[in-house]
Amino acid sequence: MTTMSSAEHTRRDFLYIATGAVGAVGAAAVAWPLVSQMNPDASTVAAGAPIEVDLAPVAEGQVIKVFWRGKPIFITHRTKKEIDDARNVTVASLPDPQSDEQRVKPGKDQWLVLVGICTHLGCIPIAHQGSYDGYFCPCHGSVYDTSGRIRSGPAPTNLPLPPYEFVSDTKIRIG
Repeated sequence: MTTMSSAEHTRRDFLYIATGAVGAVGAAAVAWPLVSQMNPDASTVAAGAPIEVDLAPVAEGQVIKVFWRGKPIFITHRTKKEIDDARNVTVASLPDPQSDEQRVKPGKDQWLVLVGICTHLGCIPIAHQGSYDGYFCPCHGSVYDTSGRIRSGPAPTNLPLPPYEFVSDTKIRIG
């Protein structure tokens, strides 16, 4: 009678390990679609699911661009000079009269959030350009100030404001 040592691997050990591995792969293959179906549909995200933007890394004077509903959103961390320039304007002299205070959230004057599409023909303006150091649309010459208000050119209205809210001091939710 021969006995086998327990330290020796047998064919049965291999079958146990192989069966366990195939079972684990099968369980993962079943779980993956169940978990991924809980994510929002791509068309839902494209249709305007809210996005959150962390403002902590945005330096003073910097403009970042994010996309929401397929539109560019400009988020500007305005300097004291840019805020003062926007506030020292006679609102009645503007083509589309709107005060700077109406274009920012109370207590968050340094953050300006705009839809970055020119209201003339839908071009994308360039930040920190133009005679008011705000936004300039190179296609047809519309000039916006540091509050995104139209100052000269063919654009009929100010750059639009997307719906947004501050969820913390350094994070906003757009949409």
